[in-house]
Amino acid sequence: MTSDTSYALVRQADDADRQAVLDVLTEAFVDDPLVCWIFPEASERGRLQSHFYRPLLTHPAGEAYLAGRREGASVWLTLATGEAPHGEHPDVPETGESSARLRALGQALAQRHPDREPHLYLPCMGVISGRQGAGLGSAMLRHRLARADADGLAAYLEASSPRSRALYLRHGFEDLGEPVRVADSPLLRPMWRRPRR
Repeated sequence: MTSDTSYALVRQADDADRQAVLDVLTEAFVDDPLVCWIFPEASERGRLQSHFYRPLLTHPAGEAYLAGRREGASVWLTLATGEAPHGEHPDVPETGESSARLRALGQALAQRHPDREPHLYLPCMGVISGRQGAGLGSAMLRHRLARADADGLAAYLEASSPRSRALYLRHGFEDLGEPVRVADSPLLRPMWRRPRR
């Protein structure tokens, strides 16, 4: 992994950055095996991804971040004890296979989401192709987890690939139970990180 610190600047996104965050996340995950499973029609994938990410940017407990020159993006939700991460998360606007897959996956993940204490939830973090492996993901994690540590907050996420799981392990996350799989979906690995003092 090469680290280019000139790209490691992380800043909280504001309303004017909303489209940039959507664009980064859409590009970062357009070929991701899980996203391809949820949205199998390649010609519609980008549009449906953007629709899926949009409510995260307006979530009352949400914070979005951009890294580098708008090459990385992450969304964090600060959840209270017992609070569900998505509430009534809207489905994909169409009915059919994608909507059914997204609904089934959401239900499976909701059953595994820890809710016994306040915590940060990282529903998505991505870096555009060509910049992956340059340290932007680590920079975004360090930036937000430092504040979580200062606030005494644990953090939770689901790793969608072996590469992302390895990144999260390096930043103090540990596997939380068995992986989640719905039908023939790729594995998702729930991970938990206790705050560091």
